[in-house]
Amino acid sequence: MSRARTRHAFAAAALLALAFGWGGAARAQAPPRPSTPERVVSLYNWADYIDPKMLDAFTRETGIKVVYDTYDNNEILETKLLAGRSGYDVVVPSGPFLQRLIRAGVFQPLDKAKIPNLVHAWPEIAGRLAIYDPGNAYAVDYTWGTTGIGVNLGLVRERLGAAQPLNTWTLVLNAALLNKLKDCGVMLLDSPEDLIPSLLPAYGLKPDTRRWDDISQVTDALFKGRGAVRKFHSSAYIEGLANGDICLAVGSSGDVMQAKKRAEEARNDVEVAYFVPREGALMWFDAFAIPKDAPHAAEAHAFIDYMMRPEVAAANTNFTSYASGNAAAKRFVKAEILANPGLYPDDATMQRLFVNPAWDERTQRFVARVWSRVRTGR
Repeated sequence: MSRARTRHAFAAAALLALAFGWGGAARAQAPPRPSTPERVVSLYNWADYIDPKMLDAFTRETGIKVVYDTYDNNEILETKLLAGRSGYDVVVPSGPFLQRLIRAGVFQPLDKAKIPNLVHAWPEIAGRLAIYDPGNAYAVDYTWGTTGIGVNLGLVRERLGAAQPLNTWTLVLNAALLNKLKDCGVMLLDSPEDLIPSLLPAYGLKPDTRRWDDISQVTDALFKGRGAVRKFHSSAYIEGLANGDICLAVGSSGDVMQAKKRAEEARNDVEVAYFVPREGALMWFDAFAIPKDAPHAAEAHAFIDYMMRPEVAAANTNFTSYASGNAAAKRFVKAEILANPGLYPDDATMQRLFVNPAWDERTQRFVARVWSRVRTGR
């Protein structure tokens, strides 16, 4: 019973006492019974990254209220969690950040007995996530995808011609090609953790190399093409592609497919396409994890378990256009999403996908320096 209803109930009782002469100083009304504490789970997640209907359904079924806060890059999440006492119960870090935060002792191990729907996890995706989280001890994959190339087909074909392959990192690494697209707009992810490993295979190099000379091959090429890049940003390219304001973006598969969906809904004659480069592409993972100091760990486990129901996981994929780490959810995913090779790659494409573990601190500092040079052009 809520506090408001308790107040109203006892106010009515007082009126009855006055009307019928009940009670008195010696027989004072008993104090109200304390109300049951409100159950809450505080979720810190990316914006527009879950179907609101699923949050409402979770609350209706469990009585647990969801408090949803958002961030727009992993660095913000990492800073909050390392500072401690964030107040959040469930967070959604990406792969390398998950790995670093596990090493820092930020998360509590999952009590898998409280997450029976883990039986629906996709073994291949869980196995690749385990590179960041050995034994899948701390995290459950929510969504996954690839980092690739999104294009406005009309504008790009107009400038590069019909013969130019679009499923290649050459579009990004060849400054002459990139400059041909300068006028129609180019955006690149503001994320060296995603961009540098993605581009290394184009030079025949391993995506997990820690050799500075290897990394510099990529950053030097990006620096040469820097003048053609309108912006480095981790989300602005979605609207840019959807509106026809840009013609090429390096971004995540789900983001580009969201741009495609928005363009189709707007009927603005913008045709957006997503390509997994033939040289290979980086897989990314966004995973549910519970901070060690989460105020509501029981509610956090209940939330993750609910999100792992196949129907719920599919609803979130249908809403966000991001592939789910839930294998059983595929039978509930919209046919057009499941059939899209940019979202659910075929077996041959899966063999070209790779995972990049977090850099060590020394490499991280080097990357920060060279990435600043690329980003600022100085």
